[in-house]
Amino acid sequence: MKTLIIAEKPSVGRDIAGALDGVFQNRTLADLSPKAKKSGKDDPTFLESDDYVITWAVGHLVQLAEPEEYDEKWKKWRMADLPIVPPDGFKLVPRDAKSKKQLKLVATLLNREDIEHVINACDAGREGELIFAYLYESVFGVAPNSPDAPKPVERLWISSMTKQAIREGFGKLRPGEQLQPLESAARARSEADWLVGMNATRAATIRGRAWVGGVVSLGRVQTPTLAIIVRREREIQAFVPVPYWLVHGSFDPRYEGLWFDPLKADDKDTPTGQETWLKEAERAEEIVAKVSGKTGTVESVERKEQSQSAPLLYDLTSLQRDANSRFGFSARRTLQAAQSLYEGKKAITYPRTNSRYLSGDLVPQLKPTAETLVDVPDYETAARFVMRLDKLPLGRVVNDAKVDDHHAIIPTDVPHDLSTFSPDERRIFDLVARRFLAVFHPPARYARTEVVTLVEEERFRTRGKVTLEAGWRGVYGVEADANGKTKEEDPESAELPPLEKGQEVKVVSAESEAKETRPPARYTEATLLSAMETAGKLIDDEELRDAMKERGLGTPATRAETIETLIRREYIERVGKDLAPTPKGLQVITMLEENKLTSPELTGDWEKRLGDIEHGKGQKDDFIQGIADFTKSTVEAIAALDKEKLRPERVELGPCPRCGAETGEIIRENSKAYGCTSWKSREETGCGFVIWKRVAGRTLTPEVARQLIDEGKTKEVLSGFRSKAGKPFRARLVLNDEGKVEFEFPARTRSKEPAATE
Repeated sequence: MKTLIIAEKPSVGRDIAGALDGVFQNRTLADLSPKAKKSGKDDPTFLESDDYVITWAVGHLVQLAEPEEYDEKWKKWRMADLPIVPPDGFKLVPRDAKSKKQLKLVATLLNREDIEHVINACDAGREGELIFAYLYESVFGVAPNSPDAPKPVERLWISSMTKQAIREGFGKLRPGEQLQPLESAARARSEADWLVGMNATRAATIRGRAWVGGVVSLGRVQTPTLAIIVRREREIQAFVPVPYWLVHGSFDPRYEGLWFDPLKADDKDTPTGQETWLKEAERAEEIVAKVSGKTGTVESVERKEQSQSAPLLYDLTSLQRDANSRFGFSARRTLQAAQSLYEGKKAITYPRTNSRYLSGDLVPQLKPTAETLVDVPDYETAARFVMRLDKLPLGRVVNDAKVDDHHAIIPTDVPHDLSTFSPDERRIFDLVARRFLAVFHPPARYARTEVVTLVEEERFRTRGKVTLEAGWRGVYGVEADANGKTKEEDPESAELPPLEKGQEVKVVSAESEAKETRPPARYTEATLLSAMETAGKLIDDEELRDAMKERGLGTPATRAETIETLIRREYIERVGKDLAPTPKGLQVITMLEENKLTSPELTGDWEKRLGDIEHGKGQKDDFIQGIADFTKSTVEAIAALDKEKLRPERVELGPCPRCGAETGEIIRENSKAYGCTSWKSREETGCGFVIWKRVAGRTLTPEVARQLIDEGKTKEVLSGFRSKAGKPFRARLVLNDEGKVEFEFPARTRSKEPAATE
């Protein structure tokens, strides 16, 4: 009798075969029957030895069926049929023809008489559990852990793809029923997404197609994420800048100071920094005149030592945030590199984790892991420091209560050949390796100095900062200051001369600086990931943010795809490093303004309930009933929307560059283009100036059209274009002398192609 192992991907299946004893042969379905004929080189394969048969799912082979699979009448989208709730439970169907072929192979192997029991070796997480559960059920018609399941299941649960980790995992296989709560949570997530997404999408499309344009795709996670971006954009659009003035003073001995109001500095209701603001230019000039050329005194000198502990280890979301901030990587690009380091290079542990801590059983592996980094020149010094420690500082590193399915991302304890890494893999590994070494280093220590200078009853504040001990920051190349001058970029790191309380100083110069308040910044992928992690709440403290994770939008494993889905559906777009909503995205949220589907808090609560199911604290059926009730109320609310209120606002972009000077005609947006108002009909075409909204598969926003008209080209190189062959590309748009839109490609592939005409 043999054991069937089902992995999630072929590469993982081959890694498992390489870690197990025995010789594995590559086989196909045709090898199982003398009468079967091979259909070609694309026949699905599997591996077999004397004791094991290994196959794989290649991701999701089956999915929840579309509504028409339950009832033919549901093929048509009609409001009267909504909400659609499968009457006798959900059906499973193959995803596509290729999946159907692989499913046939897996089904044949599962039904082999010599297969005694099954090992679920799919990724050790919620989605991996779902892939296996759906696969098993589609073959046998029952869930893998149900009492009447025909073949018993064990679970391989590992956090590293090294041979040692795989072998250890096989040495402590978990009974399948132990993972029943995780399977229930996975099914609940899948069914909830189907109910909310399918019903809300149909309702919104029926009601708003004419104004939004095409299918209005909604979802349990993507819609509240879009709402976060849209609400920030509205804050920016509604922002009215407020002028204020700062007064700077230069003193002898040589140092600078900034005027401040001590009463406001002590007032807790005054936002940080605003104690230096002056609301009137006259008052600022009055202070400048009052103190210029005068002699003042050092009213106070306050010196404090402060320390800063190393940041926590990485989970996937914090790794994606850092990679976006440092390298401009998208969340998906970071995940792809991390997944490759995990599966292909065996260099890091499981990346799709939600924890920033390690479990106690990993402590014996920590020094061996650091030792693998000694041979890498960039990490040698920091790694040797960790190796020399008699006792590792584990207080902020090890916490079993905060490790659930997987621990934080760290390097594996095998040698690392960085020459084989791609540039992306090298950068992501560098983040993980340095963070791992940094947590075992002492805190960084600083000396902060605050000087208050009094001149003619006006006070100026000066702040300085000196690094006394680099501590963990030394892992990143920061050193202690040799002469009081910091190497860090810090606005409060000015070099100060020796100053004592009561010392007289001369005002060398004073000047006022006119400033304006700035609107809130658009989200980058880094800041959006933070907002998703905390269901839209602004939380800077990383440990407090860590406590909010259970109520975040989606999971670390799904957030990157959510962002890409919003971009693919043209609800948001990348503008440089920022994410901005498109007119379509703005219109979708405008349509759903009062609906709870846009609420990050509600979706965060759902994620918490899914977590409760996963840990055996909640019931799937209760959760799904609540989702069904919510879906019904959502459909009713969308059906009741007034169509006239859905009519989108059409922007005006100023005078027509071709004829506006003579005729006064302007450029106005319509459903397909930004065109001159001189156009009346095919017979009365006017001057003919038009910028089509769709260019090479990308929708141009009013802002992009405005840049083309005003500047003749876009400020940024834009992404989201697709060639006729369907390949994505990036380019800057240029308006040529004839008023046609052309592409200007980045350096090295610089050329021009005519833009799509409509």
